[in-house]
Amino acid sequence: MKRITMLSTVIFLLTGLHPLFAQSPSTAPASKFYLKAGGGYFFSVFPGQFPDVGPYPPHDIRQSYNPANGETTTISDKVLTGSYGAGARGGIAFGWNINRYIALEGAINYYHSKENLMTRQVTTVEGTGQEAGSIESRGYANAFDFAPGIVINPGFEKINPYVRFGMVIPFWGRLHIETTANTNTPVSASAVAQTAIHREEEVHPNITLGFQGALGVVIPVGRRLDIYVETEYRNVPAESKKKEVTSYDENTQVINTSNGQVISTQHRGLEDLSTAERHTDYVTTLDQNSNTPVGQEGAQTEYKDNNRPSNDLKSYINIGGLGVTAGIRFRL
Repeated sequence: MKRITMLSTVIFLLTGLHPLFAQSPSTAPASKFYLKAGGGYFFSVFPGQFPDVGPYPPHDIRQSYNPANGETTTISDKVLTGSYGAGARGGIAFGWNINRYIALEGAINYYHSKENLMTRQVTTVEGTGQEAGSIESRGYANAFDFAPGIVINPGFEKINPYVRFGMVIPFWGRLHIETTANTNTPVSASAVAQTAIHREEEVHPNITLGFQGALGVVIPVGRRLDIYVETEYRNVPAESKKKEVTSYDENTQVINTSNGQVISTQHRGLEDLSTAERHTDYVTTLDQNSNTPVGQEGAQTEYKDNNRPSNDLKSYINIGGLGVTAGIRFRL
């Protein structure tokens, strides 16, 4: 927040310097159209709890396992919070000056969020510190959006402050989630099954609408060329629609614990997943007709109907935030 406050203060100071440049409303005809290109970085505001990653809640859990009695004890449990509003954004915009003081503007932007830890669970063997199992999921969001807005300014010739407000309409977006897991499961008194899983999945959102508001300043540097700096706030909620597993690799080795020899191996890839494991349709309510899990066999999940997409509850993330953008504007 200190960085955001500092950058906002700079913009306000630049805006307040116009008396030093003896500015007055221009009497020359303004260009009707302009093009803008720029980029910047956004910071997350109002972070919330992340959605579940399959059966795993958005928690950072540390556990210990007692092999003597098979009991697992939770050492620590922390809720993971954050936002997908932090990240880099760049784009181009086209503007039309209705008059000297009001313009209509439409921008197409690409956004890439920073990576977030969504879930983590680490289990160690009690009294040894040896890791008995772990799972960790991290995610990031990409999106293209169209942002129409209205720009209002006082029409100064040199340093010209402005405000902009309007909508944000994402027309493409994905939440990418990457999960790694390692488990050690006893299968007999002298054998253990070691399983390593790497999975990548994409969550597709429903069409949504967001809000944008900005405060900036334009400084001419040439006959038709300007530079601009602005601070912008965006509120863009995204609701999950469906999910697809795009990469999957699972390797299991049954090892003789007395001599370390591999007894058997098993591998599952993307094509070995059932339709229900690979595809998920999100719903607002789960009921008896929903295609939900009914059992587990190793790392394989069994559903009521393995041959159709599974169902899970909808989740929500926000890809909006508060950021600073800079770029150039070319007056046509």
